[in-house]
Amino acid sequence: MSIFELLHQDGAARTGVIHTAHGTIRTPAFVPVATRASVKALDARDLRATGVQVVIANAYHLHLQPGEELIAHLGGIHRFSGWDGPTMTDSGGFQVFSLGAGKEHGIGKVASIFPDYEETHLKPQGKSLVRITEEGVYFKSIIDGSTCFFTPENVIALQRKLGSDIMLVLDECTSPLHDKVYTKQAMERTHRWAIRAQEEFARLSDADNFPNLNQHLYGIIQGGAYKDLRRQSAQFIGDLNFAGLAIGGSLGKSKEDMYNVLEWTVPFLPTMKPRHLLGIGEIEDIFATVERGIDTLDCASPTRIARNGTVFTRNTLHQRINLRNAIFKDDPRPIDEQCDCYTCKNYSRAYLRHLICASEISFYRLASLHNLYFFSQLMEEIREAIAAHTFKELKETWLAVDYEMEVADPMENGGGG
Repeated sequence: MSIFELLHQDGAARTGVIHTAHGTIRTPAFVPVATRASVKALDARDLRATGVQVVIANAYHLHLQPGEELIAHLGGIHRFSGWDGPTMTDSGGFQVFSLGAGKEHGIGKVASIFPDYEETHLKPQGKSLVRITEEGVYFKSIIDGSTCFFTPENVIALQRKLGSDIMLVLDECTSPLHDKVYTKQAMERTHRWAIRAQEEFARLSDADNFPNLNQHLYGIIQGGAYKDLRRQSAQFIGDLNFAGLAIGGSLGKSKEDMYNVLEWTVPFLPTMKPRHLLGIGEIEDIFATVERGIDTLDCASPTRIARNGTVFTRNTLHQRINLRNAIFKDDPRPIDEQCDCYTCKNYSRAYLRHLICASEISFYRLASLHNLYFFSQLMEEIREAIAAHTFKELKETWLAVDYEMEVADPMENGGGG
């Protein structure tokens, strides 16, 4: 039985419902990152107030601290964290990249260069903390330097103990600087790991010492920024008996490359399985990825940039402002006059600027509350537009207008005073 219910379509964009043991997720949905079972600066009550439906935690980080055994002993991740809504867990596959080739190459998932660019033009940014074998991945702990070993099997057991509603298989997230030969090898290894993970998931589901938590397993599609590899991976992973599918790995040198990867991939995925995009969450990206058939996507950016003073607004350049900017020193308006979040209903831009310039911790919470509420409302508008077949018009309203530009200020990117 599928966990996904398809409701409406407008071109490739679609709305639906993902059913989990801790509630339903109305899609398309944005998924805030709760790496260590916590969205930074916010608690479970705050998340509910912003309209968040689902969060994603990280199995690698929770294994290091406080450990899956402790979380299981205390009732699982929902009871442990106080968040009783749907929870996803990533497998640690992204850390294969971020602590490995990402450190060596000094780049992110979307690089400023294409994979065929000469690697000699770059300087390594650090030493890899991972070693990949066919059996699994050796990590050097970022906490105490000790070694931990993740396999497709023990990562499933780890996530079973955490008790997440949706868990992801272990995969190898490649670098944009990996050539096609290595990207293909990593993709095929990810495919073999997916089969092993699926077998372990089935075995543990029948084991007496693992309660039936009604958890669901997602496979991950790899293949870098190579059209034939992405299509091959989409068909291979899509044919396996996963409850849902995630698109991961290197997404190329630019956002246009990322959109191409989705266009190469999504048409080959089963219609009745939910599709998740790992690690992308700018407003323009949300419209572009939903337009290409993505159901859920996660990113740490909205709360991370909030802590640096950047908050989302309508009808401004790039739909955001930085409250460190001196022009907001005596601005009595809320962040966004159309926003009904707690922050906008109670505080002015001037007060919020005072908080961040004075290094008051309360700013982190108030700004994060606004940004997540803003995203939740955006996703609600998108769902309504898809149902009404007006998604294109909504996208143009948000992205294809002449925005009022805030007056430039030298303090915009981090100054204070």
